[in-house]
Amino acid sequence: MRLLDARTLHFKEIDDPRKIPKYAILSHTWTDKEVIYPDLISSPQLAHQRSEFAKIKFTAQQALDDGLDYIWVDTCNIDKSSSAELSETVNSMFMLYKKAEVCYVYLADVTEPPPAGWMDDGQNDDAWTKTFANTRWFTRGWTLQELIAPRNVVFYTSDWRCIGTKRELCQTIARNMGISSTILLGVDFRRTLVAERMNWAAKRTTTRVEDQAYCLLGLFDINMPLLYGEGERAFLRLQHEIIKKTNDRSIFLWTAVEKSHTSFRNLFAHSPAEF
Repeated sequence: MRLLDARTLHFKEIDDPRKIPKYAILSHTWTDKEVIYPDLISSPQLAHQRSEFAKIKFTAQQALDDGLDYIWVDTCNIDKSSSAELSETVNSMFMLYKKAEVCYVYLADVTEPPPAGWMDDGQNDDAWTKTFANTRWFTRGWTLQELIAPRNVVFYTSDWRCIGTKRELCQTIARNMGISSTILLGVDFRRTLVAERMNWAAKRTTTRVEDQAYCLLGLFDINMPLLYGEGERAFLRLQHEIIKKTNDRSIFLWTAVEKSHTSFRNLFAHSPAEF
């Protein structure tokens, strides 16, 4: 495992999984100009001067404030030039977030914390609640596991002001995301039906078609190789792996997005959107 030292911002490689130190982890939505692993290897000083580095710098400082010496950030802690490392990391991504001491969620399109007197009763329909519920972070496929896996999740605005924790916001999140508040608070989600977990991802999108399947591996405790270029077949492979592990027939409770009386459909869905 590769961590980033929060003080020196140098990488630390940990080969023994039994000796992984406590760390904080960042969850965010990517832009076109992220600081990535080669940037910190080839030109660390230049990388540190870029505006995009602010997310990494804040994560490091907040981790230190929380008594943690290491951080993990998906943009720069993965060497994507190594297909083996990328595959291993994606297959273990859920556990990376689950084992983190705290997950900081950066909401780039939420500019203000909740107004004074705001309550998380699941009934609010004010302007701030709508902004929070419609933030891009809640629409992305990868952030679903980043919401569910960590015990401790803290949300921040675009200028790094604290919005609140997952526990403090769980009723609002549950109402708008269709995920039970008990799941958000840590009840074992593996007891839920396969179709219900698929439905959590139904309105979420990914940049790559294959990632519609790969971002769900942890939610179904599945490991499988990454084959970018296979398109929708990745989601078909995921469903095949799921039925090998469970007899939950709710996996067949989907509805075709595109209606057709001429084309044949097999028993499996094309994407989470059909759930």
